[in-house]
Amino acid sequence: MTTPAGYPEAYYAPGWGATPARTDGVAVAALVTGLLGLGPVALVLGLVALPRTRPGRRRGRGLAVAGVVLGGLGVLAWAALTAVGVGTALATRPLPGDVAEPVDARAVQLVTGSCVAELPADGPVDRVRVVPCADVHGAQVVTAYTFADDLPWPGQDRASATVAAACDLTAAEQERGLHAVAWAPTERSWASGDRGGLCLAVLPEPGTGSLLDVGGR
Repeated sequence: MTTPAGYPEAYYAPGWGATPARTDGVAVAALVTGLLGLGPVALVLGLVALPRTRPGRRRGRGLAVAGVVLGGLGVLAWAALTAVGVGTALATRPLPGDVAEPVDARAVQLVTGSCVAELPADGPVDRVRVVPCADVHGAQVVTAYTFADDLPWPGQDRASATVAAACDLTAAEQERGLHAVAWAPTERSWASGDRGGLCLAVLPEPGTGSLLDVGGR
């Protein structure tokens, strides 16, 4: 077949065309790891995939961007969890037996020898002021009691009674007018792993010095 000008007519093949670009595997991996909560991995893969999926190159630009976003959110979540874990560890780390300077501490951080500036009111105890025993204080932890790790929650009354039963003052301390106060775990602290009870000797009047150096303790 020829055209009026005498040139052959070109053939037309509708099934032919440019080969479509492949989807970038790194971009796919960025999205998948982001959905799995692997924040740092997704963020790195997404950043690597961005230049690989520029216009005219491989497909998957949206996947790479999604991986970067999910990765960034995952990194922030991991950072928050780490901060909470570190804060919790610091808030429950036992104090030295005698602190070098006054410090506000949680009750679960007290150990045998800790001197308390002022005994708080009856009821749940959270934070107390711990001072060097050479400073004026109103009470001191003289013994500690530890419940078994696998023991189920015994109830507040029984927990308090158990610690109180192990809270004995020496004859010399009783003659000086000291009396004992027992601190037991609460149901809430027990659920978070607290298994320690404390026996505090309360001085008749605020004073200085450690009771552990007196009466054979």
